[in-house]
Amino acid sequence: MTDDSLTGSGVSADANRRQVLYWRLMARLFSADEQPTLEAASVAVVDDLGLPPALLDPGVSVDNLVQRFPDLGAELRGLLAEDQAQEDQAQEDQAQEEEGPAEVGADEVRRAALVSKLLLNVFSTGTGNVTATDLSRWQQDAGWFEEALGCERGALRGRPGDTELGGVLAGLEGDLVRRMRLREVLADPALAKQLTPSMSLIEQLLRDKANLSGIALANAKALIRRFVDEVAEVLRTQVEKTSVGKLDRSVPPKRVFRNLDVQRTIWKNLTNWNADDQRLYVDRLFYRHTARKTTPQRLIVVVDQSGSMVDAMVNCTILASIFTGLPKVDVHLIAYDTRALDLTPWVSDPFEVLLRTTLGGGTDGTVAMALARPKIAEPRNTVLVWISDFYDNRELLTDFEAVHRSGVKFIPVGSVNSSGGASVDPWFRQKLKDLGTPVISGHIRKLVFELKSFLA
Repeated sequence: MTDDSLTGSGVSADANRRQVLYWRLMARLFSADEQPTLEAASVAVVDDLGLPPALLDPGVSVDNLVQRFPDLGAELRGLLAEDQAQEDQAQEDQAQEEEGPAEVGADEVRRAALVSKLLLNVFSTGTGNVTATDLSRWQQDAGWFEEALGCERGALRGRPGDTELGGVLAGLEGDLVRRMRLREVLADPALAKQLTPSMSLIEQLLRDKANLSGIALANAKALIRRFVDEVAEVLRTQVEKTSVGKLDRSVPPKRVFRNLDVQRTIWKNLTNWNADDQRLYVDRLFYRHTARKTTPQRLIVVVDQSGSMVDAMVNCTILASIFTGLPKVDVHLIAYDTRALDLTPWVSDPFEVLLRTTLGGGTDGTVAMALARPKIAEPRNTVLVWISDFYDNRELLTDFEAVHRSGVKFIPVGSVNSSGGASVDPWFRQKLKDLGTPVISGHIRKLVFELKSFLA
């Protein structure tokens, strides 16, 4: 088969070779069957480039490839970074405008070979049962893909609601987890150690925890604990910058050196400047106010624990525990489906909270509101965060309106599932927007920002 038979005459040899690699990639993504002609041509291209044949083997992980050929690691990192892609496109557009069709060189062919490896290993996940080793290998390959995009490992999968690509990766991971015989893996300590905690895995563990016992249950708890600690560390970094309470200027500042306002002191004493001896004589010192108003802020978090709300349940439970550690913040946590459960006694331990919840079932927010409203002692100092997809009892809107009118800071948060797709009842979405309390959808960072604004 000649180059011209692949892409037509008048096209450079390197353009042909790059096209062969991408045709082979598309064929492998959409069919498990090899196309002998494309495979043979791709092997020849890779050999001409001086790249290892393992680059074309989807059975070889990117980690193993880099271990054998360390120099490839540097090439893969940032390979698909958006800024580089935009720069390449701009140069290509300029070349087309000024000189006609842009030439494809050997560097572009090499890049195509590396890109094909990443895409094939991440997006061709096959069918059938999945082992713990398979899942671990895919997670490592996905990590290389994220690094190629200029992100940290786990960044896209960790916030699937932020980007469409993050949602796709999380969905692929969730499918692999569902195809894995998780109970058997958890019962084997050696296999369980190969698992890397992720939202998809935690979702399955929470759904299946009632069917686990002994070693399997212990390994499941250990994985949940690891994931909770990792997410908590990220969220804690965002929350720690929160200053609780505004400055109370009615309280005189403490007249100590660390509170001395040097700039204001100089400014206020400029009239005492003596030009003859070049000195500023200070007859009054000024100090900064440091006392803050200490009115306790009450944070009530209500979480829909139905089957579509796993991400929200996990993230908001962890977030509530972090805010519990802030001074002068009184946190309450309620979970509900058709029944409501007050989890406030365990709010400081998200791991314990998650083990006490049961995912699935119907939804009736009025039972949760019956628990939440008695907790509103001072409306102006209370924030009510309601996390749900709002496919709920429409009588709940009357309660939302009453709470909002009372002066409570009401923050409705829409659901975000592990595949990144947000789903909120359109009727409730419009009614809450009309109320002046639009539903927040997306990543948990949006909720952190809202809460920090209230507590500042």
